Amino acid sequence: MLYLIIWSKLLFIDICVFWSCLSGGSRCLVLITVSLALICVLLLVFIILQHNTITAERDLIKSYKNTKKLELETRVNNLTAEKSQLQSNFNSLSQKKLDLKIFFWLGNLCGPVCYFISNELKSWSDSRQYCRDQGADLVIINTEEKQVSFERVWIGLSDIENEGNMTWVDNSAVNQEFWLEEEPNNAGGNEDCIELMPSETIKNWNDLPCSENRKGICEKYTVKNFL
Repeated sequence: MLYLIIWSKLLFIDICVFWSCLSGGSRCLVLITVSLALICVLLLVFIILQHNTITAERDLIKSYKNTKKLELETRVNNLTAEKSQLQSNFNSLSQKKLDLKIFFWLGNLCGPVCYFISNELKSWSDSRQYCRDQGADLVIINTEEKQVSFERVWIGLSDIENEGNMTWVDNSAVNQEFWLEEEPNNAGGNEDCIELMPSETIKNWNDLPCSENRKGICEKYTVKNFL
């Protein structure tokens, strides 16, 4: 619209100058000079107005951009806070889940020593680390009652440190042995870790490569009441 107004004014000036010049004389030169000056003034006004318009639009866009950026930053901060809260809730629930594990002590829920079986299949070392993360360790079997098992699980016995010399995870020696028949046989020369086999008899130890994946029986000495 502004461009059309200025253009119409310039056209009007040109027409006036044209008709004035038809009459000749020095007046034509004066009119041409004046008209050029007016054209320059109008062009300058047009440029200034255009600059102001563009500047205003640019400032508006910049303000909109900053507003949206601030909204996004606020949104990100809120989501980060929500994530932290969810992580905190998850950690709390994980701890509660750990505390609510079903422990048993020779058929009872828990006693001076608690036992639990890990849910995941892991190597002997990873199973032991899992137990230790729970404040426990792989079970040390020194009584017949501890021999009960309904699946293949790792126990805390190995000869990793000294080939041929079986020791428990607390470095104690083996006082009672419950080996399967013809075990340990160290088949392949790398069966250094011991699993508990499901068996109708109490002799159910079997040596196995430590990299095999089994669940582990964890043993924890505690006075905490998990019920």
